[in-house]
Order: sequence, then structure tokens, then C-alpha cells
Amino acid sequence: MQIQRSFDGQAEGTVYIVPTPIGNLDDITIRALKTLENADVIAAEDTRNTKKLLNHFNVPTPLLSYHEHNKKSREQQLLDRLENGEAVALVSDAGMPSISDPGEELVQAAIEASYSVVVLPGANAALCALVGSGLPAGEFLFYGFLPRKKKDKIAELERLKYKQATLLLYESPYRVKDTLKSLHVNLGNRRITLARELTKRFEEYARGTVEELIAWVDSVELKGECCLVVEGGSRETVQKKDLWWSDLSINEHVSHYMQTDNLASKEAIKRTATDRNLAKRVVYQAFHIDN
Repeated sequence: MQIQRSFDGQAEGTVYIVPTPIGNLDDITIRALKTLENADVIAAEDTRNTKKLLNHFNVPTPLLSYHEHNKKSREQQLLDRLENGEAVALVSDAGMPSISDPGEELVQAAIEASYSVVVLPGANAALCALVGSGLPAGEFLFYGFLPRKKKDKIAELERLKYKQATLLLYESPYRVKDTLKSLHVNLGNRRITLARELTKRFEEYARGTVEELIAWVDSVELKGECCLVVEGGSRETVQKKDLWWSDLSINEHVSHYMQTDNLASKEAIKRTATDRNLAKRVVYQAFHIDN
């Protein structure tokens, strides 16, 4: 068991997690600027991007790259700095480090080595989108980016389908249309909000049903990372999880009927589709992708 107590001030041998603005530079906090100014080094996802931020606020602290491709090698360097009593500030390109951005591994390594980790509050796209969506915020599940491969995406949506919590997803503007279609097929025509360009000049919220957003996306040119806020499953949907096949993938469900009831694949697919209240083509596609 480990107990950490922080105090108001810069401490030696400490990792500071510093959120940075997701668009509007005025959103940076006074505390964040003081922390960046007083740190011995700033570990940044993209030093070029962070340098622009530091120049804007006249922060002279040196930078060290820390991103997805070098985080393992950089980790020991940063731990050595902590051992020497330095204060390390960690930033991502925008928003809160570790939330779909690098940072989680460094936090874990620092804690395991008994160094303090101090997290500053700040900008986060998912929470902004959630509050602005108007959908229930009492219980929510942040997922981030869905898998790119179709069969993996279907598998994850099948699992998320039974969550009553509001779902928070990130998506590229280039893939958002396909993701909306996947949501419609696997989760149904739920209420949804697409938020983009948050805190920026052209901030936009599109609120409606999944079907309405699919039609809307066809009529506009989307730019900037999107956040999708999806209504959670209904009580009736969630209750279906108690059915015998609830823990099976679509592939396993079809295979069960083929092996146990000696059904041909066509009939097994039809029965699986009925069980899950899905279109037969969806089950057919999922089954054949896995086979």
C-alpha cells in the first residue's frame, strides 16, 4: 500500500501531469503555466507542437520528446531525472495526458519507483462533449477510439451494447461515417451527439439520432477530431445480457447452433439473427469474417 500527500508548491522528484488547451489557448490555467515554468524538463508528445505553446506564454523550460514510439526508452531517462531530484512535467499535444494520449506508462513507472505524481485539472474533449450533449452524465463510460478492423469493432460494439452508461468515443473525421453506420447496425438508432472543433472558433455540436447524424455527415465536410456521445442501452437491452448466449461472440453463437443442433450455417445464422434482433446480413458478415 502506498500513501502520497501533495502540497501546494513544486516538489523535487515529482511527475506533474499538465493538461494543455484542446484549441483555445486561453483555457490554460495559471497553475499549469507556473508548473511548466518551474519544471526542470517538459516531456512532450510532439516537441514542435508544445514549443508553439511555450513560446506563446514565454515559457523557457527545455523539452524532451515522449511519444508512442520512444516512450519505453525515454522512461528510464525520466526516472533518472526524478532520482536526481528534478521535477518532470508531462504534456500531450492537447488535453489530458494518458487519455488516448501517452502518459499512462510513465505514471505507472513513477508510482512503482515511489515518486510522487501530481495531476493538474484541465481541458478534456470527452467531458466537454458529454456535458454539451445533453445526454445523461450521471454514469458514463469513456472508451476512446474503437478498433479499426471491422471484426474487432463489431466485437467491441457487441460488448458495449449492454452498457447503460452514456458512451464516449473519439473518432477521426475520415472514419466517423463508417463508425456511425456500425453504431446503427450494432447498437440501434439511439440518441447521439457529435462534437467537433471543441473550444475553437468553429465549435459544433450535432445532436439527434444515429440515423439523423448519418444523413447529416453525408451533407457536410468534417474536419478535426470528433467526439461521439452515445446514449446508453435501455433497461430492456441490458436485460438481454442475461440470456444464455450473452457472453458469446456472433461467431460462437452461430457455431453453437451448428455444432449442438446440427444446423447448416444458413439456418444457424438465421436463428442467431433472431436471438440478437440483428439483420441476417450483419450476422452473416461477422461469421464469415471470423471464418
